[in-house]
Amino acid sequence: MIHDRATTPEHDHIPRAEHERITRRNLISSLAIGIVLGLIGGAPLGWFAHRLYYQQRAGQVLLCRQQHIGQTEAELKALCGSLY
Repeated sequence: MIHDRATTPEHDHIPRAEHERITRRNLISSLAIGIVLGLIGGAPLGWFAHRLYYQQRAGQVLLCRQQHIGQTEAELKALCGSLY
């Protein structure tokens, strides 16, 4: 008797409900894979966003300082803020 793979399920002896059950091991491995992929994708994205924010903030502070030239450092800090 020849079995055709297209018509015969691979696991005849396992009931369909049990074959499709999600186990704790599947959930943990899926979670681990998601965390690793999130770190790989999220770290560069976070670094890039932080860099853009820092450059924009530095430009705002320097422009404010240039517009209020001649004032004391304390007045500039109160008016424009600082880079950090």
